[in-house]
Amino acid sequence: MERVFGCTLALSAGLFALSAQAQTYVSYADLALHHAPIHYQDTDSSDYPSEYLTAFDYDGDWVATNNWDNRGNGLWPATVYYSVVESCSHYFIVYAFFHPRDWSDTIFDQEHENDLEGALIAVRKNSGYGTLEAMVTVYHNDFYSYTPDSSSYTDRHEDIDGLVSFQSYGGLLRPMTVQQAKGHGLKAFPYTSNFSGASNEDGVIYFPTAGAANYPTSGNDRHVDYRLEPVTASGGMWARAISEASTSGSQNLTYHSFGTFRGDQSGGCGSGWKSCSENSANAPWGWDDGNDGAVYKGEMALDPAHLVDHYFNGLGTFSQQYVYNPFLQDLMDAGYNSATPPVGFASQLDLNSMFAKLVNSCN
Repeated sequence: MERVFGCTLALSAGLFALSAQAQTYVSYADLALHHAPIHYQDTDSSDYPSEYLTAFDYDGDWVATNNWDNRGNGLWPATVYYSVVESCSHYFIVYAFFHPRDWSDTIFDQEHENDLEGALIAVRKNSGYGTLEAMVTVYHNDFYSYTPDSSSYTDRHEDIDGLVSFQSYGGLLRPMTVQQAKGHGLKAFPYTSNFSGASNEDGVIYFPTAGAANYPTSGNDRHVDYRLEPVTASGGMWARAISEASTSGSQNLTYHSFGTFRGDQSGGCGSGWKSCSENSANAPWGWDDGNDGAVYKGEMALDPAHLVDHYFNGLGTFSQQYVYNPFLQDLMDAGYNSATPPVGFASQLDLNSMFAKLVNSCN
């Protein structure tokens, strides 16, 4: 049985959401595709392949400590991870963009293996696929917030940093995101990097597709199709997090601790006068802004309604009850709780209180 808005349905395959007004069923995969961003990736000519988007297991395994080493020529299918959490009023969709290397060509700078940064969008459940009301992006160790010019949201505990831009593609107005070269900090377009898509600039523009993904032909490719991969897929990134959540360090292949990937200094990371930081990349349940107040590591994935409520005023009807939250549900099903959380789970968060937000239906 899969939970959907206001009721439960027996479904043979897939995850489905119910439009509040239209009363039609939409798969979470279709919902994620509908709102998926057009993504501008700045590139640096000294190492184009290290800027290309791909899957974490692009090299055929889930060993986190060989991703830097196996980067190769970058001819991998472009991949963006997504997750959907559904409350009684909103869908919260996370998009996560993986690079095997966070790198530098500057002496005395720091690099690290693996890099996953992304964005959360809040979508009000109304007709059809809903209405995008806000975006919060991950820019290294800081979050930045944005709203469409039609949104009622205003500043609360964090300032709104700008407007969400949209670009027409395939008959839809899609939100636009942009990432730096090298360090891959992500913001709403055009608030970081110097890549605007002009012909004299280095960069790749990625477009979502329901079909086959491809890869850049160079560091100056203006159309690359990316595929969407559910982060909660069987045997995937979240499943590995659950299976490794009770241990840490070298006992695990993928995670150093809950929400933090393993990463070492092999393969030339930190070569020359640079340094290489180990275990420095985070999954969405490990993303954190260290100075945003009472929102803690991992809430962008685990408890996104709380994060949005903390960041913004003017939310209107807004629920923090979840009719679908695979992260909390899977943690509870695996036997984790406030007394026995995963290794590395944020000490400020109380799992039992978070589990209490799970409901079977909405009032």
